[in-house]
Amino acid sequence: MLIGIPKEIFPGENRVAQIPAGIQALLSAGFEVVVQEGAGSNAHYHDDEYRNCGASIAPDAAALYAQADIILKVRQPLASEAELLREDQTLICLLDAWFNQPLIKTLAERKVRSFALEFIPRTTRAQSMDVLSSMGAISGYRSVLAGAMALPQYFPMLMTAAGTIHPARVFVIGAGVAGLMAISTARRLGAVVEAYDTRAEVREQVESLGAKFVEFDLPQEDSKSTGGYATQKSEEFYRKQREQMTIKVSQADLVITTAAIPGKTSPVLITKDMLHYMKKGSVIVDLAAERGGNVEGTVANEKVYLDGVTIIGYVDHAGRVPVHASQLLTKNITTFLLNMAADGQLNVNMEDDIVAATLITEAGEIKHAALKAQIEKE
Repeated sequence: MLIGIPKEIFPGENRVAQIPAGIQALLSAGFEVVVQEGAGSNAHYHDDEYRNCGASIAPDAAALYAQADIILKVRQPLASEAELLREDQTLICLLDAWFNQPLIKTLAERKVRSFALEFIPRTTRAQSMDVLSSMGAISGYRSVLAGAMALPQYFPMLMTAAGTIHPARVFVIGAGVAGLMAISTARRLGAVVEAYDTRAEVREQVESLGAKFVEFDLPQEDSKSTGGYATQKSEEFYRKQREQMTIKVSQADLVITTAAIPGKTSPVLITKDMLHYMKKGSVIVDLAAERGGNVEGTVANEKVYLDGVTIIGYVDHAGRVPVHASQLLTKNITTFLLNMAADGQLNVNMEDDIVAATLITEAGEIKHAALKAQIEKE
């Protein structure tokens, strides 16, 4: 089977699904590989590097889609790309399926077999395929750098002849992959870090990175994660959480929010009223901006100023370091593909929990039960 690597056309997307160093693994598994001309250029990988690694080069997207049996992408196809997909072709990418239901219907109608990488379960066996964790770690790292550049003060404590500079105080909300990376990055820069998460079991991880774990007195609700992801809480829970969180955000110089619920809009954790109590010149980096944000007033892909506070809502943190982001994606996607490949052919085994969790459409049907139910309901 022939694997196609197209150039990403999603606005602002600089990553590529396979870097040249990953081509050999696909060839060794019995596949052939074709790469669209310029596919890796935004990630600083050039066509000659792909040729030297054994891939052929297609002059444009139409030529690539016409010959490839399997399409490996980073982001979901836009309308012009969806038109190029054909029956029995296999698409593997971040589909953002919960929020792209018209696309899912189109893929089913065109009888495309599609897999959503964001649905990979967070299990031990799937760790090397976990795209969201790979990209979340980059976002956590980048969030601190973005916050530090916007903050009108130093991060570390400095003792100089002109006086002592006190360290910045950083408050991280959410201790998942992105939050933990944010904690470690802020600590390396010399900040005093506190972190909060509804899951008490992450305390040890937070403290092992040198941060203080914050606890609030909140209503008892199930805080266990589902498949490694956070669960949605009641509005009463969020209200009481915001009341107690006001104290912590008012003490912080930089706040990083990471709370995201799969298939849902992001919970609002910091309201405009809470911003009023924050220090003038303080900064919030909202990593949940793509789904409405954890901060009231966040604007996706923009930096805004409200009540003396800078709110950064960039949604492309991983795309801002495309070299390493593409390297990690290559490993994730290759491992996912080879898990269901044999002698250059796909073997879609629905008894495999990873395959069953990620298969979205096949043979004209929507195979993901929960997604299908939501689409039919609407």
